[in-house]
Formats: sequence, structure tokens, C-alpha cells
Amino acid sequence: LKPILTIFLEAVIWTELLSPCALAAAAPRLQYLLEPLHEVVHTQRGATVTLPCVLRSLPTSYKVKWSKVEPADFLENIVLITNGAQHKNYGHLGARARLRRGHRLDASLTITNVALEDEGRYRCQLVNGLEDESLSLSLQLEGVVFPYQTGNGRYKFNYFEAKRACEEQDSRLATYQQLYKAWTEGLDWCNAGWILDGTVHYPIINSREPCGGRLLLPGVRTYGAKDKQKDRFDAFCFTSAMKGRVYFIRGHLNFKEAGQACRNHGATIAKVGQLYSAWKFSQLDRCDGGWLADGSVRYPITIPRARCGGLPDPGIRSFGFPNKEQRTYGTYCYSVK
Repeated sequence: LKPILTIFLEAVIWTELLSPCALAAAAPRLQYLLEPLHEVVHTQRGATVTLPCVLRSLPTSYKVKWSKVEPADFLENIVLITNGAQHKNYGHLGARARLRRGHRLDASLTITNVALEDEGRYRCQLVNGLEDESLSLSLQLEGVVFPYQTGNGRYKFNYFEAKRACEEQDSRLATYQQLYKAWTEGLDWCNAGWILDGTVHYPIINSREPCGGRLLLPGVRTYGAKDKQKDRFDAFCFTSAMKGRVYFIRGHLNFKEAGQACRNHGATIAKVGQLYSAWKFSQLDRCDGGWLADGSVRYPITIPRARCGGLPDPGIRSFGFPNKEQRTYGTYCYSVK
């Protein structure tokens, strides 16, 4: 048996070697690629954004490969490859991507007309024989998260139906980071919903009995990963800025008449995501319930007041899904003009 002192010293040595500082020191330093000043790049939907990747010097022979990392699908989709003289684009994202080429050492990626699905992690990889190196950047969109359910009640979506429902409302399933940020900004919702990675959560600001009990601390509570086909919940959708505008048409309209009223103005009846976007980015504020494309009736409040729902915080108020023949409400329209 080894003396106790020897075993102790070996343990200390291994602890030092495996400490975060030691691991950081052991990680290979970038030789050709410059470390980015900021690893997170912020933008909005529809904007043009550049992800920086700059070389210190040019290897004799090399390629730079840009790819988008999709952790939920265990994929890394190539966006663009360049050898410095020529480049080739790949996939639907590649059609909107180009090299910035600010100078001969610039391999930065520029994405035009940013879409909701462009958010995520990107990798700039220098392919240089045995000396390959890479850096990662995160593209984040400014936006708003909203809970969504069908007119048939709560917990009707499997994962794929939730994903499709968000897309139909001009949004996409939120990421955990987006849901967490929304919780820090005040999102309080007692119904559990799917998010993009296939897990299920719900954000609670005010602990209460129907939502896990008063003793649990506020936070984003989780059910973990669920069966994407069999399990059913609501959805948490994410939307960002939009190019068009949302406006209200007053009247006593049923659902069919609401859609026609928008078409008469050269517009379409607004989707839920479009109303949230107008509320978030254009400060749309109306105390009038209006039909939306999914058959729900809602209205946006940026300045809370007594006769507009009575709630103390800004938000989108909802009348749920009334009978579509009911002539009580106006309509919210969306126009790209």
C-alpha cells in the first residue's frame, strides 16, 4: 500500500491539474484567429448583422468554414466556406450570407434580412492542416416571449404541433435563454409549455397554490424533457421586430367580417406574434378588443389604466376565443406598407 502522504500528494496534484485555471491554461491558444471582443451579437429580425472573425495572419493554404450549431438536433449546418479568394454558400441561411471582406484578413460573416430561426450559436473554423482552430459566437435577437394555447383549451399540443402553432403565429418556439430572460422581465404563467429544445417549463414570479405552492421560490420551473409525440402542453413562442405595422379597425364585426375588413384595406388580419411585436417594438396601445387570425380576441396595453383590464403591468390582454359569429369586437390588421 502506498503511504498515506504519497496518496494525499497525488490527490493534490490531480486537483490542481483539473482545476478551472489549469484547464484554461492547458487549452490551446488561438494562433491565427483573433479572439472576438464580444461573444454575443445582438440584432433584430429583418436587420443586417455581422459576426466577426478576423485573422492575425494568413496561413500558406487554408479555408475558413462558417457553420450554425443546432444543439437540439445534434447538427452543425455549414453556412459558408472560403479559401480567401473564392467562397461557396450552403443551405437556406447561406442564401442570405456573405463575407464582409473589410480587408484581406477579414473572414467575418454578414447575414442579411435576419430571420427568427437565425438566432443561435455560430462557429468560425480555420481549416489549416493539423493546426485547425475555431471560435464560437452567439447571435441573439431582441424580442418578446408569449404563452400560446389553442381555442380548445390548455395542454393540446405535442412538441411538433406546438412548433407549428408558433410558426403559424409569426413566431417560433422560444429557447430556454429567451424564456428565462422573459421571466426576469416579469413573465408569470402557470401553464407549462414546450420550448425549442423539447423540454417543458413555466415561469413564476408570484408563488401561489395552483402553481406549485406558496413555499416554492419564484423561477422558471421545469418538467424536463418530454415525449415529443405523446406528451401535451402549451407553447412558449418568441417573436421579434417586423417590417410591417399593426393597426386597429373599429367596428362590431364577427370573425369573417374582421378578415374582410382588413382585406378591404389591402392588409391581412394580424397574427398573435405580430400583435406582440407591435406592442413590444412600436408601443401599440389600445383599449379595444380585436379579432386576430387564430380566432382569438386580444388588445395591447403599454400604459396600464383602470378601465383597460385593471392589471398593473403592461401586456397583451386576452378575451380568449369567443364564438366567431359574435359581433362585439373590431379587428387588428397587419400591413407590409
